[in-house]
Formats: sequence, C-alpha cells, structure tokens
Amino acid sequence: MKKANLMSLVSMIMIAASSIAQNEFSQEIFISQKGDSLHYRELQPQTVIAGKKYPLVLFLHGAGERGNDNISQLRHGANMFVNPVNRNKYPTFALFPQCPSYSFWAPINRSGIKDENFFPYDVPITPTLQSVKELLDFYIENYPVDRNKIYIIGLSMGGMGTFDMMCRFPNLFTAAIPICGGINTKRLEQIEITTSIRIYHGDADPVVPVAFSRNAYTILKAKGVDVEYIEFPGIEHNSWTPAFNMPNFMEWLFSQNK
Repeated sequence: MKKANLMSLVSMIMIAASSIAQNEFSQEIFISQKGDSLHYRELQPQTVIAGKKYPLVLFLHGAGERGNDNISQLRHGANMFVNPVNRNKYPTFALFPQCPSYSFWAPINRSGIKDENFFPYDVPITPTLQSVKELLDFYIENYPVDRNKIYIIGLSMGGMGTFDMMCRFPNLFTAAIPICGGINTKRLEQIEITTSIRIYHGDADPVVPVAFSRNAYTILKAKGVDVEYIEFPGIEHNSWTPAFNMPNFMEWLFSQNK
C-alpha cells in the first residue's frame, strides 16, 4: 500500500473513532467558583450499581486539542474508553476537559522549550487547571467514585499538566501516566508522593525533549517512588500512539489501588 493511501486510511480510522467517542461521551460545561467556564466530556459506566464505587480517570489533552468546540479533546485516547471490551472490563467515570486556546494546563515560560527552565519553579496553579481540580472534586463528592482509584493521564501539554497536578496534590491520584511531558525537577525533589507512575516518551521527540521524562524518572526513582519509564526508540512526538497500543496499558492503570 502506498504511503499516501496508508496515511489516508489512518486518518479515516481516527475520524471514525472520534465520532464514536463523541456519541458515547456526554457534552458538559462546568462553572468554577470564579465563574470560569470549562468545557468537558464525561463518560460513565454503562451500568451504575447502587452502593458500588467506580474508578475515575482524568485525561488531559495536548496543545493541539485546545479550543472551545468540546470535541477536539477526544481526538487521542477517548476511543480506549469507549471500546466495548474495555467498557465491560473496566467500568469507570472518565473526564476529558478541554483547555481554552489561550491557556495551558501547567504554568510555562513562553520563551520556548530549551531546558527545564521552561517550567517555572514556584508559581500558582493556572486558572484552567484550578477549574479542572474543582471539577474533579465535584465528581468525587457527588458521584459513586472510589477514592482509592483516581487516575490521571496526560499527553504532551497534558503530560506537563499531569506532573503539575501530581506535585500540587501528591496524595490525590492512585496512578498517573504522563506521556511526553515534563516538569522542573526541583518540584519533584520537594514532594512526598504516593502515586504509582508510568512515564512514556519517544527518544526522537523534536517537540518536547526526551530528557524531561528521563530526568523526572531519575529523580522519582531515587526518592523511592513507584515509577516506571518506557521509552520508544525512533518515535517522535506522538509517543501516545505506541503507549495506548501497549497490551497492558489499561490493565496496568486499573490494577492500581491505594
């Protein structure tokens, strides 16, 4: 098959998967305490049994999915959760918030990614991520969520947001999966974290340096954190694709329990 035809086929498959996710995820808007609007998509277990608690997964998308259409954030990752086999095997609440186009999940220095100074060391949470935290708190308080199974996944900008959330709320998440993200490692050195972590990155990433994930892993491992690092040789910035296709991606996530 010619490369152009293959790329066209892949694009058609992604569009079809996104359409399925749009139908399964309800379209919602959350209003924060400051009156900010946060667009998000919600997936619930197919059957909610009275008295039973369920995991909750928070998914933070990358910079390319920012906006206010409340659709684009489903482009990567959502199809894993609407897969009928996974829905039957791993009933869960899943939240896919959408970051506005003018904002970022985690604070950054806008001078460009050169080294870890791209990530400020000691600054307040971004208003957008504060809204996400309030949304998360709302679900934990008002839905049958198992507080021992609260998970976070993020890719690229969302991987940075995942690290940021872990540092600000080190005992909230049972498991975290930052994919091709990064953080100022001084922050990791100063927290005591109970989260189980899997970090993914492609070693040929031209957008977010692979050193960010390597350094984060080194610091966390030295602190005795339950952390694993998986690096994909020859993979550029789309390391979420091989990550999501690992046979035990979902199995590892939902097996984590406090």
